[in-house]
Amino acid sequence: MISDLNGKMYIGGTMMAAQSATVAVFDPATGDKIGMVGAATAAEIEAAVSAARAAFGPWSGLPAKARSGYLHRLGDVIAADADAMARLMTLEQGKPVNEARGEILKLAETCHFYAEEAVRIHGETIPNDTNDFDSTVLREPIGVVGAITPWNYPAELVGWKLCGALAAGCTIVIKPAEITPFTALAIGAKCIDAGIPAGVVNVITGPGSEVGQAMVEHKGIDKIAFTGSSKVGLRIQQSATSVKRMALELGGNCPMIVTASADLKAAVAGAARRSFRNCGQICIAINRIYVARPIYESFLIQLAQAADGLRVANGLTDPCADLGPMASAEPLGKTREHLADALSKGARLLAGGAAPQGAEFAKGHFFRPTVLADCTHDMHIMTEETFGPIVGIAPFDTLTEAVALANDTPYGLASYVYSKASDDIRYLSRGLDYGSVAVNTVDAGIINAPYGGRKQSGLGYEHGREGMLEYMNFKHIRVRFDLPEGA
Repeated sequence: MISDLNGKMYIGGTMMAAQSATVAVFDPATGDKIGMVGAATAAEIEAAVSAARAAFGPWSGLPAKARSGYLHRLGDVIAADADAMARLMTLEQGKPVNEARGEILKLAETCHFYAEEAVRIHGETIPNDTNDFDSTVLREPIGVVGAITPWNYPAELVGWKLCGALAAGCTIVIKPAEITPFTALAIGAKCIDAGIPAGVVNVITGPGSEVGQAMVEHKGIDKIAFTGSSKVGLRIQQSATSVKRMALELGGNCPMIVTASADLKAAVAGAARRSFRNCGQICIAINRIYVARPIYESFLIQLAQAADGLRVANGLTDPCADLGPMASAEPLGKTREHLADALSKGARLLAGGAAPQGAEFAKGHFFRPTVLADCTHDMHIMTEETFGPIVGIAPFDTLTEAVALANDTPYGLASYVYSKASDDIRYLSRGLDYGSVAVNTVDAGIINAPYGGRKQSGLGYEHGREGMLEYMNFKHIRVRFDLPEGA
């Protein structure tokens, strides 16, 4: 599949050769170069935006049922080729093939979900003060969307934007992360297979600081949909040269609270899964855990054992591995920095703390899942998003203290609670200042419920009906009628 996509961009319905295929893409497990993609030129960016602009009128003018049909077909062709797309994702991102395949199937599910939502774009009739007026509120598509997507979930996080936008009647230009461009290009190729009209979906590649920034500044783009760091999100918000809608899904520093009544086995399993899945490279990964003091030591022992039991391997040759390599040297470096900082300030290392041993790991970005105990908010691990396979843990004595510690962050994306006491659950879920609170589970999001952050974790929503309405404008039509003659 990479040979078909190497050096290409998807513009105006055609997979075309990039003018400057100068960006190398590497396998994070081996360090080997797997291909090249283009650094989109000004002409290529203009061509993609112009194609999306030209396609907007016809696409938005289609009956909703027709747009729904295209999205259903896109979901079908993606699901039919999930194995090949998963291997492609693993090759450039690192997550084990089985996990990557699950992500591809979730992308297909997203296509089908928004296909159904497309036919449920409803307006409203608003009562007036007098009966000679009718007020109707319509929902209409915004226009051309610029989607700037990250490397940690290179299929799903394209899909949330692509499917919500297309269902609403928008067209889109996608700029994937430069280290994982081939998955997005593969999605573009599937748009051809699904028969989606030329120009409705476009995929251009290159560095975010250049290509992404050009999209932010382009007056032909009506909305920016971005997932990434809070630092870059703020820069996007500040640097737009024209007023445009924005949806920014930014960083997190997600806490987990484990009360004395919690099912300890379930809490440990949840913590291991959400702290280390995808090497912790998840916006809603658990960064820090607060455990009731009576069960603190038991929790530490069990989580350390769970972490040590996880298998780290090349996810391409070992599809069932628990963890593959990290996607690049940058998040690996931050993980090491946070580990060193915590240890220097008195944290206890209970598991991990180094790369796995062996020749097969020597050239890749591998790191063992790492558990740190006795952490404080003087440590970076408890106050910053690491985006790596490491978690810090601290005890608490009261629920009020736990809520205060959990909310002691500028972020507000997701939080987690394990407890069997209904009063505790209610107190914690109401007190946690996060867009999502997951109780006795670490699956904080589902496709049919809104997902978004508070504070520095962003603005706007993805998932759910709300994820489609984010791509729509409201229009109020107010009409005054005269009484007919002879009435």
